Amino acid sequence: MIVTLGPPESLDYHDSQSVSLARPVSPLEAWNIIMASPQPLLRAAFAVRDAISARFGVKRIGGFSGARVTQAAAGEYLDFFLVEEATPEHLVLTERDRHLDVMTCVSCEGQVLTITSSVITHNLFGRAYMVPVGIAHRVIVRNMLARLAREVQA
Repeated sequence: MIVTLGPPESLDYHDSQSVSLARPVSPLEAWNIIMASPQPLLRAAFAVRDAISARFGVKRIGGFSGARVTQAAAGEYLDFFLVEEATPEHLVLTERDRHLDVMTCVSCEGQVLTITSSVITHNLFGRAYMVPVGIAHRVIVRNMLARLAREVQA
């Protein structure tokens, strides 16, 4: 089950990418594998994001810690993401501020894992922010899924 902030036509950004894995994994296991050592490019992107966004009153998020998580429940945080739902089939994460709402859903169906991100912007800063982020996001998720496939294969 894929969860988004709303129907695709109501979203300002929507990206869904899937990978077929050598074996089934849970959404939380996928999170742990992907986040075990965050990509250097991603760390740099978050540093730039925080430096620029802080000037516009957006809280710093710091990026991903790489910390392994053994369980997740609604209301808890995985790094800067609020866990909205956590089941064996999907992990729904959000980050909301006055500029935009972001939802990422990690879902599993058999050996197919899908990462779906949806965004609703609230103002000009949110729309401007999503121009470079939208482009980079697709590449970053594609690389994360390829890395996950390699790790699960090993």
